[in-house]
Amino acid sequence: MKNKFMSGFLSGLAGALFLFTIVLTIYVTQVEGNNNILPQNSNTAKEDIVSASESKEATDKIIEKIHKLEALIDQYYMEDVDDEALAEGIYKGLMQSLKDPYSTYYTKAEYDALMESSSGVYYGIGATVSQNVTTGIISIVKPFLTSPAYEAGLLPGDVVYKVNGEEVTGLDLTEVVSRIKGEEGTKAQVTIIREGEDEPLEFSIPRRKIEVPTIEYEMLEDKIGYIAVTEFDEITAEQFRNALADLESQGQKGLIVDIRNNPGGLLDTVVDMLNRMLPKGLIVYTEDKYGNKDEKFSDAKEKFDKPLAVLINGNSASASEIFAGAIQDYELGTIVGTTSFGKGIVQSIIPLFDGTAIKVTVSKYFTPNGKNIHGIGIEPDVTVELAEGLKQKVVIEKSEDNQLQKAIGIVKEKMNK
Repeated sequence: MKNKFMSGFLSGLAGALFLFTIVLTIYVTQVEGNNNILPQNSNTAKEDIVSASESKEATDKIIEKIHKLEALIDQYYMEDVDDEALAEGIYKGLMQSLKDPYSTYYTKAEYDALMESSSGVYYGIGATVSQNVTTGIISIVKPFLTSPAYEAGLLPGDVVYKVNGEEVTGLDLTEVVSRIKGEEGTKAQVTIIREGEDEPLEFSIPRRKIEVPTIEYEMLEDKIGYIAVTEFDEITAEQFRNALADLESQGQKGLIVDIRNNPGGLLDTVVDMLNRMLPKGLIVYTEDKYGNKDEKFSDAKEKFDKPLAVLINGNSASASEIFAGAIQDYELGTIVGTTSFGKGIVQSIIPLFDGTAIKVTVSKYFTPNGKNIHGIGIEPDVTVELAEGLKQKVVIEKSEDNQLQKAIGIVKEKMNK
């Protein structure tokens, strides 16, 4: 069975690698034929042929070595081999060899879970998590109010040590999230390391249908609107526009947009939201390894023209940084809080023929003024650290939230000018 499987798998792998070589060669030829990118060169075709030949040779060596490894496993490995797990391991290893924490391979189950979460509705425990890309440590950012995670007692800053009995540090964040999710009514076993506790804490948390509250808003005193954005999902742009319209109808005189602890999300969503805020001009642009740019512009059909502050912190990442960076570059509002996460690269998710997919880093993004903040983050205009006693609280009253109170003071000052 293993030999039969590996023969079919290796044939498919060889074909896939060879097809990739052909596609890459065609793409390079097209790029080199464009005078705006690279000059014409009479040796181009010859170089492409050599490149294809070298790639084919490299592919043959890979296939040969996998054959040898398979033979050694057949001969010496004492346990039964799960053919599917073996194949998935090869695919994941191929992506891990890029040494990019944001590029990964998704099994069908993982890809389905990813698509489910981006829609804003899923079955799980109801908490936002983040991962330190240097250490691989995964932490709870915030459990959603009334969620199973909140009811079980998870707190911001809790380190997720194990899920269902298996250690998860260093695993791809999406894979860990898919392990926490599951069928409604079942339970996720989560082992937490918490500051101040000598031993890990064990939680058995029931899974329920979770509707991610991506937008929460209200009118504060003095007619200052407040919109908290927790993620940039498919449903967020419409919710953001509706919140703004409602606040405007209530006589809003200033606005605070809170994107603290927002890990990011969809590029199209944040572009749509910024199109509602910015004057006519560049919102953001991406640039791939060939120097190709993809620019997103606002059309100025809508523009926010009242005093504005945006709250950020170290967990504000990706799309959150695009939002804050554009507001800062246009000097449309004041950025308040602490330096953001620093994720200035873009990933594309590419579905495969069998329901699996890969996520791969394809470009860097730049703010309107041409800044790439990867590994740096957005520096706030006004730096305010959250008071120490509030950092582990799930619910922070607005009256005690010193970062929010600073933003309110800034907006009030602008309103009175």
